[in-house]
Amino acid sequence: MHDVRAIRLDPMAYDRGWAARGLAAQSAAILKLDQARRDTQTTLQSAQARRKDLSALIGKAKGAGDAETSNRLMSEVEQLKSVMAEATAAEAELGQKLQDLLAGLANLPAADVPPGVDERENVEVRRWGEPDSRGPARDHVDLGASLGLMDFDSAARMSGARFVVLKGQLARLERALGQFMLDIQTLEHGYTEVSPPLLVRSQALYGTGQLPKFAEDLFHTTDDRWLIPTAEVSLANLVGDQILAESALPLRYTALTPCFRSEAGASGRDTRGMIRQHQFSKVELVSITRPEDSEAELERMVACAEAILKRLELPFRTMLLCAGDMGFTARKTYDLEVWVPSQATYREISSCSNCGDFQARRLEARCKQPGEKGGRYVHTLNGSGLAVGRTLVALMENYQDEGGRIAIPQALHPYLPGVTRIGEA
Repeated sequence: MHDVRAIRLDPMAYDRGWAARGLAAQSAAILKLDQARRDTQTTLQSAQARRKDLSALIGKAKGAGDAETSNRLMSEVEQLKSVMAEATAAEAELGQKLQDLLAGLANLPAADVPPGVDERENVEVRRWGEPDSRGPARDHVDLGASLGLMDFDSAARMSGARFVVLKGQLARLERALGQFMLDIQTLEHGYTEVSPPLLVRSQALYGTGQLPKFAEDLFHTTDDRWLIPTAEVSLANLVGDQILAESALPLRYTALTPCFRSEAGASGRDTRGMIRQHQFSKVELVSITRPEDSEAELERMVACAEAILKRLELPFRTMLLCAGDMGFTARKTYDLEVWVPSQATYREISSCSNCGDFQARRLEARCKQPGEKGGRYVHTLNGSGLAVGRTLVALMENYQDEGGRIAIPQALHPYLPGVTRIGEA
């Protein structure tokens, strides 16, 4: 959410920021609504002040026995009641229109975000590991089917497209990956593990920016709750409507949860396999910081996500997203892209973003020092550490052998006692 007072001070800066994302200028429409709302507030305040003055004059007139003056002044009060009622209604309507307009506008990119309109203009920051160059690789769908441990047909019969049933050692491997990721993020990187609700109210999704703009991407229940598309929603809302002591920051939370997405805008994309599904597991990272600390916290979060891929010895690259490819709430984003041998390319497996105070304004999350009044909005950050399903895909394809067996990385041996290879008799 943007601060309309800041837009009044420098509307062109906001228009430039939206233009960098490929969006139309909005400041003129915002300021027009804002001025109309303020004019209505002035009308209401003037009417209220006049009514207060009239009340005193009516009292004097009645005390003096001047019925004519008293009646005339009371008639004016009745007229003012109508004016105030209309002004109150108009102020509420204009305020809601302004709120709705601001709620639908994306965050502004940070100054060091590269220009660009789509993923082709993202900037590679670094690479780690050497991609497998042995030639064409079997994809995870063929590997899983040949092992009898990945069943898309049964999932489709019970749930429709974009679901999967994992069995046996693949189900164990998925569980092991999630536990491994959680252990690294909590025991080594200092995140606090949380087991949050998977169903949230509309206000929670509004706070993190999924509503109202992205309602079609979500699953809505009949009792007006929503399945979370990411644990970011639940974790960020832990600080909603709170004023935090600055000495308590940063707060770092992590959770392993199922995530649910309708993929409404993904028709025809990644229809084969586990890359893009309606239900998947993910280890989410969320940080709450002082404003001056969020840039450093983003770099730290990216390193925490990268550490998982390094431990699993999966080749990846780190990309700084251009302005046009960032998510709605982000002011700066890094994507981690893991090597997928069957596609001979890198695919996103984690996205880490600094949202600045964009979400905090919607969440009403502030921090302050002792003795300070009001405080200031915190900065929020979120990232994947990592998407479990996509990590499973990468592991299966990068660790396959010519016989279709899948080796278990050394880092996962403690989580799969006695199993070093899936597919051995």
